Amino acid sequence: MSNLKEVATVFFKMGCFAFGGPAAHIAMMEQEVVTKRKWMSKDHFLDLIGVTNLIPGPNSTEMTMHCGHERAGKIGLFVAGIAFIFPAIVITAILAWAYTEYGELPNIKPFITGIKPTVIAIILSAVITLGKKAIKNVELGILGAITLGLCLAGVNEIIALIGVGILGGIYFNLKDNNSTKTKFLFPFLFIPTTTLAVAKISSLKIFLIFLKVGAVLYGSGYVLFAYLDAELVTKGFLTQQQLMDAVAAGQFTPGPVLSTATFIGYQMNGIWGALAATTGIFLPSFLFVLILNPIIPKLRASKLFGNFLNAVNASSIAVIAGVMITMSIETITNLNAIIILAASLLLTFVAKLNVMYIILIGAFLGFLLPYIF
Repeated sequence: MSNLKEVATVFFKMGCFAFGGPAAHIAMMEQEVVTKRKWMSKDHFLDLIGVTNLIPGPNSTEMTMHCGHERAGKIGLFVAGIAFIFPAIVITAILAWAYTEYGELPNIKPFITGIKPTVIAIILSAVITLGKKAIKNVELGILGAITLGLCLAGVNEIIALIGVGILGGIYFNLKDNNSTKTKFLFPFLFIPTTTLAVAKISSLKIFLIFLKVGAVLYGSGYVLFAYLDAELVTKGFLTQQQLMDAVAAGQFTPGPVLSTATFIGYQMNGIWGALAATTGIFLPSFLFVLILNPIIPKLRASKLFGNFLNAVNASSIAVIAGVMITMSIETITNLNAIIILAASLLLTFVAKLNVMYIILIGAFLGFLLPYIF
């Protein structure tokens, strides 16, 4: 019971401060779960990241479930996932109500502007820490560099991960066996086959729509827009502007951007629609992790899959590094951003503050600096 309480406390607190997208969330988890609390080794944490990148659903939310399972078993899986997404769901539901009543979202842009440079420092810390474990030899370093180059060139991260993982798996299996005839184990691959809502639909239909999206959504939640546009806008359930406002609400609240589902569900059928959409979009992730987590050690024990996983792990860190580089280019565009980034780097690497405090300081600076400069 004490472990469950610890899991709930850790991930609820993280859910309240988890800004910046999956890369930042995973960086926060690495500090809280691996470095600070030592629930698992860095090697196992890397394996969880690698495998999570290969299944549908929100990566960082699924990582919370894996961490909860490691600490407190199957119940811990559900406690961790629910605790992490709960703050985002509540905040997004409040925003959905306000949007319905007043027709616009509150302006918290200055705070988000301050958080973005802060997140870069947090991600950099995780890239350095996990990279030391993932890049075990020169070959894995080369594979990571290839993945980083592909991501920066605009190649889809899932294609890059699987492609480089297969390449690395084949190479290391050939190297281990000193033979050109090596069997290789391919992973499972899921392939996605005004303020009032335009149309009211039943909560059951809302649930089924979001269940389908949650079952095929790959990578981060930022590709959610395209899925929901096809499912909702083209069928007349939402306007394009409503969908854009919903995605914006999911992006500037903490936790997974998939809390967008809560906002949309509320627009379509009130509180029951919000519950249906939220349950539908997150349910597949709970099921995927519940099935996958117990077999990860067995996969690691296999030399064939182990080589593949080593390559995927190195590639996963490269993907996170690619996100950091892209975010830096988009974010560090003025003096205020440079000041916040510099302060965040000092707080992260010199003062070694908890990431929650660093995010709060970044948000405060984002609000304050425009009045000074």
